[in-house]
Amino acid sequence: LFVLLGAGLAAASHPLLYVKLLVQVGHEPLPPTIGRNVLGRKVLYLPGFFTYARHIVEVDGKRGLFRGLAPRLISSTLSTITRGSVKKAFPLEDMEHVSNRDDVKTSLRKVVRETSHEMMMQCVSRVVSHPLHVISMRCMVQFVGREVKYSGVFSAIGRIFKEEGILGFFVGLVPHILGDVIFLWCCNLLAHFINTYAVDDNFSQASVIRSYTKFVMGIAVSMLTYPFLLVGDLMAVNNCGLRAGLPPYAPAFASWIHCWRYLSAQGQLFRGSSLLFRRAPIPAASFPVD
Repeated sequence: LFVLLGAGLAAASHPLLYVKLLVQVGHEPLPPTIGRNVLGRKVLYLPGFFTYARHIVEVDGKRGLFRGLAPRLISSTLSTITRGSVKKAFPLEDMEHVSNRDDVKTSLRKVVRETSHEMMMQCVSRVVSHPLHVISMRCMVQFVGREVKYSGVFSAIGRIFKEEGILGFFVGLVPHILGDVIFLWCCNLLAHFINTYAVDDNFSQASVIRSYTKFVMGIAVSMLTYPFLLVGDLMAVNNCGLRAGLPPYAPAFASWIHCWRYLSAQGQLFRGSSLLFRRAPIPAASFPVD
């Protein structure tokens, strides 16, 4: 059931991830349009998700929105199965639910144990599924240069192994894992401290608020860890023989740290984090006033 649910969610969200990846590599096939911000000033907006997706459909048809879906589904399935297997092999001992300030040490110890267990499952599943993630990324960015180098899962596996060896399947893995680990610890610890010190047990809706704290923290922390996702995805396609991984889109990075520093210097560490209101890097003051 979890495998089918995961596959369904992956398929439904694939067009969004596809557009996000093309924006991440810096592919902007459509010109920006003039709009106004909340203050009424003229600004240049880059095409949003729906406009970008419509362009893909015009070029490749509706099926084009699902380029790279097959390896992504396999990656999602491997991740789900691996997490389940690790959870069974290393079960987490149940601890009594604690929420009162009187038991802060016990509660914190519980959070640390649960987060450590979740981190182990996430890291193992990331390592197992990452090779298919790399293939999926490369299949998608072929849209930029209209290449057909990666046309199938098995042929892509053979090509990567031949050209890059085993390590070619794990490019971009380190920043992805670092992002996962930082996300888990920050999200869980922040939610714990907020629930412990900021939410009063005497408040009638305390349990309801606590149930949503982790979700809200997840949204906030995901924005802070987004650069790790961006760097990992760019490293997966960098210098692999595809146009999207070569100049002028990006130099051939020697390491993910080199990629991070390059994006930081360009002010692009959050490129692709938003797909709705994308400001072009031109100030509104450059437009004539009506």
